[in-house]
Amino acid sequence: MSQRLQLRLAYNGERFSGWQIQPDKRTVQGVLRDAIRGVCGETIVPKGSSRTDAGVHAADQVASFTTTKTFSPDVWRRAINAHLPNDVVVLRSSEVGSSFNPITDAEKKRYRYRIHDGEVRPVLARPFVWQWRSRLNISAMQKAASCLVGEHDFSSFENPSSPRASKVRTIHDITIQRRTGGEYEADNEVWIEIEGNGFLYNMVRIIAGTLLMVGNGKRPETWASIVLADRQRTSAGPTAPAHGLLLLQITLKP
Repeated sequence: MSQRLQLRLAYNGERFSGWQIQPDKRTVQGVLRDAIRGVCGETIVPKGSSRTDAGVHAADQVASFTTTKTFSPDVWRRAINAHLPNDVVVLRSSEVGSSFNPITDAEKKRYRYRIHDGEVRPVLARPFVWQWRSRLNISAMQKAASCLVGEHDFSSFENPSSPRASKVRTIHDITIQRRTGGEYEADNEVWIEIEGNGFLYNMVRIIAGTLLMVGNGKRPETWASIVLADRQRTSAGPTAPAHGLLLLQITLKP
């Protein structure tokens, strides 16, 4: 007999070299593999829905694995958490069918990018925000982002080292808003949230860097549509730092 488990995970990516196992590097997939082995003695490499980059955080990563052990899902959750380091946690665990695949069964992914543009630097939030030293124009960023919604070739917003053949992805929604609360000031953070059916390598971070160029007045609102049409990485803005990015939610197919 075998059992297939689905895990919903959260982690602080600050001390991880991303999700995927790499030689001689600390990764989320690696510590999760070690925790599973500590529970059941089996060496199982769990599969994740999203290969988050080094330094990227997650509030809702989905992972799955198959085991010969048949503990209840809640026993798995508690036992794995007992073997995990403090910067990653299993939020929920459930049993799924043998055909479940966290990659192909992920219908939508939603990311949040946080930019701090207050006058006083963010000491407590520093590991989770990109600090920008001038006030951003949210209205201009919103108008620039509107052209990115829908199905497009996002070649301009991908790290050119990526081996993926198809650059076509669908963005369902982009929201940009100034958040109340936070350190020192009531409105010192800008949150960019992007939801789509999938993302290219560094895509969200390059979109964030491009929109920031509009928000700081260095590019016009129409620039994002020009960048999209060019299909050249050199046309877009900088790749925003990894630590400002959060994998916010993964929606699975019903």
